[in-house]
Amino acid sequence: MSPQEASGTIGVLLPRDIPQADVIAFAQEADAYGFDELWVVEDLGYRGGLVQAATVLARTRRIRVGVGLLPAAARNVAFAAMEVATLAQLHPGRLDIAVGHGMPDWMRSVGAWPASPLTLLGEYIHTLKTLLAGRPADTDGRYIRLDGLRLDPSALPEHGPDIFAGVRGPKSLALAGEVADGTLLAEPVSPEYVRQALTSINPQRPHRITAYNITVVDDDPHNALCAARPALQPLGDPDWAPHIVPLGFHDELAALRHTSKSAQEFAQAIPEEWAHRLALTGTPDQVRARVQDLFQSGVTTTVLSPVGPDYRSALAGLAKIL
Repeated sequence: MSPQEASGTIGVLLPRDIPQADVIAFAQEADAYGFDELWVVEDLGYRGGLVQAATVLARTRRIRVGVGLLPAAARNVAFAAMEVATLAQLHPGRLDIAVGHGMPDWMRSVGAWPASPLTLLGEYIHTLKTLLAGRPADTDGRYIRLDGLRLDPSALPEHGPDIFAGVRGPKSLALAGEVADGTLLAEPVSPEYVRQALTSINPQRPHRITAYNITVVDDDPHNALCAARPALQPLGDPDWAPHIVPLGFHDELAALRHTSKSAQEFAQAIPEEWAHRLALTGTPDQVRARVQDLFQSGVTTTVLSPVGPDYRSALAGLAKIL
């Protein structure tokens, strides 16, 4: 990498629906290929984030593992701190944790959507960091109430993990800049979106930016783009508007989704120029250049999200950019 190029780390996402038999093999292969980070997800109805992290940390050699993300309303912060501290203690220097609001529909469906998600997230991250630092948490907030709890020295890691905020709205991004060590940005992440997000985050101290992106690497760029299209199905929904608006075609994309009979039809109808900007696709050199653009915009870790049906084969393709 030349001095003129921005530097960052490259990670890969463990797919939420990967077959059970492939979970450990995928993590070990990501480690062997040389990916810097492996991120696991906690989506409602799929596998738990902390258990996945514990398993892959124990079965890999050096790769850093991130949990992205834990919904703040889903776990009492004291017990979350105990679990996170244990992982960080047993696997020093290899853990990152992202906390967020969770998808509103999911959280409402389990009766866990607070009246003020922003207040809860701020209280939660502040308290979690306090506990992981070994300090007493004497908190009397709107949602978090702890009466001087302090983790026992025997349970504390020597160095606590970085705590990210997994958020997308301007107010939540500003909160991330105030209380978190980094921000986790869900896909799709373009340089335009990163620059806009950073104006809200406005970090006043070192702050990591981790970005997820749907990624397909193939020697034939057309085949790569076609393979990525099924993963673009959710992007016409309103939740993804903050990601699309900076690209300049949000209204047209939303109209296309409205007139499409299904999400599948929508994904296939997205113009090629737009689809190219919504995912990292192409030859190894083309995707490598797109990753460099993200680093230049302020991303510190690019996390590549493989597309099925054979995730381990897709992982081998992604590794060609390393």
